Amino acid sequence: MDEEALLKQFAAQFAHGPDDADDTDAAAAAQGADSTANQVADDADQSPATFDTQQFLNGLDAIFDRHTAATEAGPYLEQAMVDAENAGDEAGLLTVLNETMGFYRSQGRHKENQWIVQRALELAARMGLTTGTSEAWAITLINCATSMRAAKQYDQAEDLYHQAQSVCRHSLAPTDRRLAALHNNLSMLYSETNRPDKAELELREALRIIEASSVNPDADIDVSSSHTNLALTLLTEHKLEDAHWHAAKALEIYRTGHLEHSAHYASALAGFAQVCFAERRYADAVTGYRHALAVIEECYGKDTDYWRITADNLRQAEEAAAQAGVTVDNAGVAGDAGTPPQSGSRLPNSPAQGKTGADATSSPSTVSVSTGSAGAAEAVSACPVSGLKLARAFWTQMGKPMIAAKYPQYAGRIAAGLVGHGSECYGFDDAYSQDHDFGPRFCLWLTDEDYAAIGEQLEADYEALPRKFSVDAQGRVTFEAHARSDASGAFPSAGAGSTVIPDATNAPTPGTATDDTATAESGAASSDVAEAMTTPIDAPLSPVTPRAQGANRRDGVFRIGDFFESITGYRTAPAQTAPHEWLMLAESTLAAATNGEVFADPTGQFSKTRQGFKDMPDDVRLALISKRLGMIAQAGQYNLPRSLKRGDGAAAWLSIHEFVQATASLVFLVNVPMVVGYMPYYKWQFAALRKLSGSMFALLPNVGEQLETVMRLSSAACYGGAGFGEGGKGAAPAIKKINDIVEQIAADIVKELKREHLTTSGETFLEWQRPYVEDHIASDDPVLKSL
Repeated sequence: MDEEALLKQFAAQFAHGPDDADDTDAAAAAQGADSTANQVADDADQSPATFDTQQFLNGLDAIFDRHTAATEAGPYLEQAMVDAENAGDEAGLLTVLNETMGFYRSQGRHKENQWIVQRALELAARMGLTTGTSEAWAITLINCATSMRAAKQYDQAEDLYHQAQSVCRHSLAPTDRRLAALHNNLSMLYSETNRPDKAELELREALRIIEASSVNPDADIDVSSSHTNLALTLLTEHKLEDAHWHAAKALEIYRTGHLEHSAHYASALAGFAQVCFAERRYADAVTGYRHALAVIEECYGKDTDYWRITADNLRQAEEAAAQAGVTVDNAGVAGDAGTPPQSGSRLPNSPAQGKTGADATSSPSTVSVSTGSAGAAEAVSACPVSGLKLARAFWTQMGKPMIAAKYPQYAGRIAAGLVGHGSECYGFDDAYSQDHDFGPRFCLWLTDEDYAAIGEQLEADYEALPRKFSVDAQGRVTFEAHARSDASGAFPSAGAGSTVIPDATNAPTPGTATDDTATAESGAASSDVAEAMTTPIDAPLSPVTPRAQGANRRDGVFRIGDFFESITGYRTAPAQTAPHEWLMLAESTLAAATNGEVFADPTGQFSKTRQGFKDMPDDVRLALISKRLGMIAQAGQYNLPRSLKRGDGAAAWLSIHEFVQATASLVFLVNVPMVVGYMPYYKWQFAALRKLSGSMFALLPNVGEQLETVMRLSSAACYGGAGFGEGGKGAAPAIKKINDIVEQIAADIVKELKREHLTTSGETFLEWQRPYVEDHIASDDPVLKSL
């Protein structure tokens, strides 16, 4: 069936509207969206006129981080659809629809999801995607097909999958992970339509692609998921020994990579439990199902197909264990088992890359941390939550109530969030980051007029906020609502004792205001909950380094213009017609100005200013791509092999450095900074590159791993001879491997340039690709042209 016919079929199928059940669901959804919109309006944290796709995705990730998807994700997605439509952002709307399909599928909302499928296909047709071979069209087809498969519309799903295969053959590299996802999804369709032989072939191909594309297959969640899915299919073919090996391998990967806190862990646990059940190892099956059920409940909630299927499988395993006379400890969790879907179904990956916090079955222990002003002490106890999550909790529980109490007339004018310098602003902080400049903090951004009126006093009140907090076993942060000793007085608190978020329903939605009275009204009861959840322990404070003090401070109250000027030298982004100014800004500088999260922005002025720095003119982007092509050619393809032949290890080493820097930058530029952000400074360059490479829509996804291989081999290539003399015989294998990788990267870049119609040449010496790229620069400004 061709694409146009398929769209007509969908239109005919739904021409008479949904049935009564769907009307009810739609009404409930609309009511939830209205409720969310009213809440946002009440708190005056209204969205800006433009739609920020990356901020939307960050917000959705945050919902899954808090394990509140069951109650918050639906209204959040529905509001995002409205926002994207109002902004006229078709690409943003298509992204929202794709995410919605995944979430509705996870919630078993299959009838309602068919409307989302229809809408996505119609939007793609209106955008002109259906006549091309773009990744956006391929991924939309895959998501639509998977949604139809989940709704048991198998014929339509198979047509969509085959269309996706046709598109992917032209648009994706043979080792692209999205191809593996397509093979995996096809295998599920074949399993559900009683074609296990075809399902096994598709899964083995998916596993081959995933392993070939992985930096470390022994600690890769996608590799583990492929092993689990293959194990379940082999089980239906009665290949028990082979199934056991793959199911056990999946769990081994989670343990090797310390990935047990991922939502996907439930799939591996349940897969192994299914195998155990088939092997009549009922005790292991029961404990595995229990563990998987706890993870599913925490990540997706109880009102899902995943929870119901796993609960039913657990019940059957418990009955079998009882009949066999096997006793299983009710409190026990084996950690060796997981989600055997009925009738061959599987627990798929989280639709929004959701993550769990602490293990759902852990004991309710807590970590309590106390932090304070600059230089107050020498170290900080390891905090088990990220800096961004801590900042959001600090804002929601401490900052926002303080502003509402002390500055009610300005509450609808103050923006808040965490952006700028610091590893936590990039989301890359860890235990090692907490020995300096770490603690509860956020930024408050004011207009010049408002800063003149309240800036100094607001800064004093911000500094007086209580910093003592606790983190429970589920990763929930609780701040103690008492004033610090240097405060002039405490703002009115939410009842006695602590302000608490006792359960997921009170956690804030990313990018919007929340009604803090929900916890305030609990009064003394909140204190009791907090006391039960936490055991406060005074801890040392993280010192603030000189680079984060004074004019370089990273939190507190700022004029909007001052904040961006302190990072970039500009109060607002350079004009689109000033390419020379854009070219003077380092990518790492732009990364610092546009990273992090905005928790609230009632007027939209801060977001608009921030968005200006994200919106690099395309002529500038193309000019930078040309420059990077030139450096890759000069450093990697020309000077590196010549330096190695001369035996000049130092020159070769520096050539590798320049090649790696230019290539990494090119990957971000090709993926478009407006969409994926800018490449950060050297410390986090590869952390960001790995994150980008692992995303579904990444272009040149294999380059990051190839660059790391070059760096690993650089020592042997440059200084690998006898006695570590330069260019000795021991260097030859490493030199050959590096040269091969450099040329492979160049070939991949040319393929991508051709796919984007930036060149018609197949020349792989990248210097000769520059004229073709620069031909697409519309401006006549000579600063943009290098030739």
